[in-house]
Amino acid sequence: MIYATVEYNGEQKICCVDRAGDRAFLIEHFFLSEGLSCPADMLDFIASYKDEYTDELAMFFGTRPDLAVCLDEVRLLAPIPVPRRNIVCLGKNYEDHVKEIKGITGGSANIPKVPIYFTKATHTVIGPDEIILRHDNCTEQLDYEVELAVIIGKNGINILPEDAENYVFGYTIANDVSARDLQKDHSQWFKGKSLKSHCPMGPWILHKSQAPFPVEFDIKCYINGEIRQESNTRNLIFDIPAIISDLSRGYELQPGDIILTGTPAGVGLGAVPPVFLGAGDEICCAIEGIGSLFNVVEE
Repeated sequence: MIYATVEYNGEQKICCVDRAGDRAFLIEHFFLSEGLSCPADMLDFIASYKDEYTDELAMFFGTRPDLAVCLDEVRLLAPIPVPRRNIVCLGKNYEDHVKEIKGITGGSANIPKVPIYFTKATHTVIGPDEIILRHDNCTEQLDYEVELAVIIGKNGINILPEDAENYVFGYTIANDVSARDLQKDHSQWFKGKSLKSHCPMGPWILHKSQAPFPVEFDIKCYINGEIRQESNTRNLIFDIPAIISDLSRGYELQPGDIILTGTPAGVGLGAVPPVFLGAGDEICCAIEGIGSLFNVVEE
C-alpha cells in the first residue's frame, strides 16, 4: 500500500494511492465502514496501524472503485506535514559522498566507523511542488541531497538489527537541503541543515510490505533536468538495520519518527568548482519504487 496526506476540498485527509490508476481513496471510508474512528492525521494513523490493515484496505477499496478520487483533484502534502520530533539524519553514509567532500565540511575524511547523526528542525518540512526558500539574507551556498527517508512505525529501544524491520512503517523521499556556508561556519551542522522549508518530503509513504528488507532502491537527483546524483541504497555504509539498531541504543524510537539515511555523491559542494542552487532551479529527487519529489527554489 501507498499512503499519502492530501488536501481535498480544503481539508487535510489521509488516503491510499493507486499509482497505476492515478487514483486516491480516502481512508475515512474504510474506518466508517468498520464502525471505527478515523485517525486524525498520518501520525495518528501510523501509531494505531494494525498489520491486517494492509490487506483489509486493499480489499475494501479494490471492491469500491466508486470511492476513488482522481489524483488531480487532491493536492499532495508532505506525508507527515508536522513531525512530532526533529528529523534524525545520517551524515557521510555513502562512501562516494565521503570521498567527494573530503576535507570540505570538517571532521575526518575517513569512512565512518560509527554512524554520524544530526537533526533537522520540524519546520524544515514541506511537500511536493512547494517552494524552497533561499534565505539569501543568511546563506549563499544552497545545496541539495536526495535521501531515502525511513518512517518508524512503533515504539522501540535497544532494537536488534534482525528485528529492525518490525519497527519500520515505510519509506518516502526527502531532500536534505543544506546551507553549506552555515554548515561550515558553525561547529555542528544543525543550523546549516535547519532553515525553514529545507526538507522537502514526499510524495507519499511506501508501506514496508511493498519492498523486500533491507531495501535496495535506485536513488537519483536531477537539477533542471540534468542528473547530478545516482546510486542505490545497497551502497549505504550503514544499512537500515544497522541504523535502527545503533540509533535505538538508549534512544527510544517513536511512531512517526523520520530517519534520513544519507546522500550519495553528486552534491553541489562536491563539484569542482562547487555548483550551488540558484533562484528558480528545479529539483527532482527520484527513488525507485516510491516515485519522484519535485520542488523549485524561490525566485
